Amino acid sequence: MADQVRVRFAPSPTGYLHVGGARTALYNWLYARKTGGVFVLRIEDTDRERSTDESTRTILDGMTWLGLGWDEGPTHQADGLARHRADAERLLRDGKAYRCFCTPEELAARREAMGKEYRYDRACMAVAADESADRAAAGVPFTVRFRVPGGTTEWDDVVHGVTTFDNASIEDFVILRSDGTPIYNMAVVSDDIDMRITHVVRGDDHIANTPKQILLYQALGAPVPVFGHLPMILGEDGRKLSKRHGATAVGDYAQMGILPEALFNFLALLGWNPGDEREVMEKDELVEAFSLERINKKAAVFDTEKLLWMNGQYLARKSAEELLPLVAPRLVEDGLVTQAQVDARPEWLLALVDALKVRSRSTLEIAPQARPLIGETVEYDEAAVAKHWKDPATAERLEAVRNVLGHLQPWTPEAIEPALREAAENAGVGFGKVAQPLRVALTGSAASPGIDQVLWVMGRERALGRIDSALRRIGSGAAPE
Repeated sequence: MADQVRVRFAPSPTGYLHVGGARTALYNWLYARKTGGVFVLRIEDTDRERSTDESTRTILDGMTWLGLGWDEGPTHQADGLARHRADAERLLRDGKAYRCFCTPEELAARREAMGKEYRYDRACMAVAADESADRAAAGVPFTVRFRVPGGTTEWDDVVHGVTTFDNASIEDFVILRSDGTPIYNMAVVSDDIDMRITHVVRGDDHIANTPKQILLYQALGAPVPVFGHLPMILGEDGRKLSKRHGATAVGDYAQMGILPEALFNFLALLGWNPGDEREVMEKDELVEAFSLERINKKAAVFDTEKLLWMNGQYLARKSAEELLPLVAPRLVEDGLVTQAQVDARPEWLLALVDALKVRSRSTLEIAPQARPLIGETVEYDEAAVAKHWKDPATAERLEAVRNVLGHLQPWTPEAIEPALREAAENAGVGFGKVAQPLRVALTGSAASPGIDQVLWVMGRERALGRIDSALRRIGSGAAPE
């Protein structure tokens, strides 16, 4: 289908999947889904010294976790070596490129002499074609340089608008090394032509490569794709996002308890907006709203607090059944539950996750909040003790509540709250006068999920034990009068 949109994400397997790369992949994915196009994954592994299989796996795993499924690939740029070379040799035959016999030492001397103003002086362009061929046949090492034409190279960037380069500022760049392997720009253009890529959306660190690539497309007689260059992502200090700002790898965020849906949503809005006030958006909403034209021209700032807030929104939306596999390893590791309990998925455990998810910003925050509820011991917040146990009648009210809870049947949230309210009514006080001292007795804190949920997940035996401990503390005079 000639008019079908075809985009690609082309990472180099020399490290992890950086959030900047993930955002590039995500925008390409969104555009492909919005237009009914094809999202191609290409691993640019021609740098054999730095490319590793481990990095490739890390990139693929990061994309899979984030939900960025590809339609074609992954293909490996190194597999296209013969085609890259053939395209370069075609340019050589057509007179659009030429052999350069200058040695590295000669080029280094000229570069040192001219300094920052150095550009290749086209010394070898004057060599006659027959002589050039004879020297090559005799085994004299050479590179192949592209013959940059005069004039200007211009494109209408979908992010930055019309962008123009003076060709005089571009030296005759190498497209084949002396060992016959292609330089990056040659390999990329050859691959994009072969894959029929229609739109190249990538980071703006590639802008300087774009005029060279456009010239290669034109020299090879191929359609020039639409280009869009994404501004960089900055840390909150205004500097380019790096490890000094914290996590930058997609895999790190998974380890931090961030949900893939939340990071997907966050990255989508990191340099693009839907044109309205929406922030928490499902994938189908993002696809429907996405357009390349709404990508911001200015750099985006990676706000970790905003990501945690958004993650909290997604946590609150998920069911306890969905979250339990994500939070269970930490609960087991901390000794709060057993693996057998996790496998059995008791109702109280699911209720615990449900109660705590709305108070959390990452899956890692649930286990620490669970400790006061289901841990073996309780640690008292002295400020909460001072505030909520200062009434001389506190011990009497806790005794009354203990008596009610000791005989309560059934032990369910639906039965617990009415029983507590009845105890408060019998004591002639408001519900808070009973619930807050009880909350401190059970959890050591003045803040927790609903008291009925706390009691239910804690279980009768542990709850009565906590009340007994509170009564002993109050009786010993530890609680202020």
